[in-house]
Amino acid sequence: MTQRPFLAFACAHLTDERLYAAQMAALGSRYDCRAFVFRDQDSLGAMADALLADTPEKFTLIGLSLGGYVAFEAIRRQLHRLERLALLDTTALADTPARHAGRLADIAKVQQGGIEALIPELPGRWMLPAHAQRPELVALMGEMARSVGARGQANQQKAMLGRPDSHRDLAKVAVPTLVMCGRQDPVTPVADHEAMAACVSGSRLEFVEDCGHLSAIEQPEQVTRVLSEWLSATESP
Repeated sequence: MTQRPFLAFACAHLTDERLYAAQMAALGSRYDCRAFVFRDQDSLGAMADALLADTPEKFTLIGLSLGGYVAFEAIRRQLHRLERLALLDTTALADTPARHAGRLADIAKVQQGGIEALIPELPGRWMLPAHAQRPELVALMGEMARSVGARGQANQQKAMLGRPDSHRDLAKVAVPTLVMCGRQDPVTPVADHEAMAACVSGSRLEFVEDCGHLSAIEQPEQVTRVLSEWLSATESP
């Protein structure tokens, strides 16, 4: 029996497997899909090591936001294992001083008030304003953040504090690459994705209309359609 191609979905900050529920449901009959949630590691390197230890020798890596940062670490460690790469709503830039300060402030907020102190701020920070008013998306974000928990939040933020610029690493990628983001992503904007796509020869650049930072749940049908088409177009013969 031929093994199905393996898709590793690397989750974003304060999200769990439900971030990719629509995509994994749609692709699960054609691909072996697994989502990776990073709660227990406090460095991007350790997150990448955990993912690489639990994936086949060859696989496709799909990362959104923090998941993209983990993908850059996987490139630095074992680029030869990647068959394809998809970077969603992420950036190869290192943190600005303002973003660095924001991470420290979020760690302090959760240390003082628990994860519940941060949850009400997340929809407005990350999603298209219209989506931040949708009760089912607000509830899902809260549930995922609780699943990651206060310790997981601190670990993830600590991991991102030391994030380097990754454009030179990305330029080494020679496998089929998809770069995609919400057109109105307020966290990692269009220009960041244009810069990443420019690093990889032959990459595909897509924008998801009427969408903020969490494209996989804000516009699941658009994201699933693009992913499915791209995967089909880049299948090995």
